[in-house]
Amino acid sequence: MNEPIRSLAARYYTDPEVFKLEANGLLARTWQFGCHASELATTGDYASFEIAGESLFAIRGRDDKIRVFYNVCQHRAHQLVRGSGTTRVVVCPYHAWTYELTGELRAGPNINAVEGFDKSNICLTEVRTEVFLGFVFVNLDPDAAAMEEWFPNVRVQLEEWVPNWTDLKPLEWVDIPETCNWKVSVENYSECYHCSLNHPTFANGVVRPETYDIQPQGKCLRHTTECQNLDDMTYDVHSGFEHQYEYSSWFLWPMFSFQVYPGNVLNTYHWRAIDADHVVVWRGWFSGGGIEDSKVRRLAVQDRETTVQEDIHLVESVQRGLGSRGYVPGPLVVDPKGGVNSEHPVMHLQRWMKEAIDD
Repeated sequence: MNEPIRSLAARYYTDPEVFKLEANGLLARTWQFGCHASELATTGDYASFEIAGESLFAIRGRDDKIRVFYNVCQHRAHQLVRGSGTTRVVVCPYHAWTYELTGELRAGPNINAVEGFDKSNICLTEVRTEVFLGFVFVNLDPDAAAMEEWFPNVRVQLEEWVPNWTDLKPLEWVDIPETCNWKVSVENYSECYHCSLNHPTFANGVVRPETYDIQPQGKCLRHTTECQNLDDMTYDVHSGFEHQYEYSSWFLWPMFSFQVYPGNVLNTYHWRAIDADHVVVWRGWFSGGGIEDSKVRRLAVQDRETTVQEDIHLVESVQRGLGSRGYVPGPLVVDPKGGVNSEHPVMHLQRWMKEAIDD
């Protein structure tokens, strides 16, 4: 008789050394969300962000291409930009070394006085970048496989579920701090075993739990379900698009998820790990042109006041429990048939987590 699969040992969630290994390895070798392309609408628009402890910035070139660079001057290592803005060229604030939007060195005070100086040999260090349905993702590993290999068919599926994605811009971003390890929060998001008991609004007013299932799709966990009886929905879902009466979510390992609520409402989760005991969940909601949309705004408020608040209590309690000497990792409830009352997605997540640390 096979032994049940047990949950990971507590140290994977509480040990600062494990977090350090993740920051230097996993987070630097996976596709990570940087910014939304709408922040880079015109030539010279830039936005800075941090990935795996590295400061980076994305910028739109004169060829309309979005590039991402390490935010460091190749002269004496001063950081080049802060926040977001627009510029004709990238000028280092320290000694005014000036770079083209392609990263190539354009000029610097008195550099011609240096014998043998060849500015064509100097360029900002570029980062592997993909623009995925308007979302800018980066991978610090220059040899990383393309996102399509990591997350097969996700782009095509999202184009079907969000046919108006080219028109969408952020309506709001909300930071949600949680006092727990990022993996605790991700695991909680990736199973609905707890939904009926802990999320009455989501389970009774958005999705139909008995149809809920989560299955791996490469390094993606795909959530699918029918929506609740239309008479019980908490908002108008009639968008006129295909899949308007369904819910689906695509969790992209390790820290990003696209959610499409009934009515083809796009929203996102982005986990930003702070340390072994803290994570910030960046919750995004999107509307046509980013203009005010009362339905989306009400849905975002409903989500924050119900599911989000409910989950904060859950994940923070789990983190406290992981610190208890009385905790012995129990067996995961893995149903071969899948379904809402199975923890098979947690099994996959914990396998990926363990491989990332132990390899």
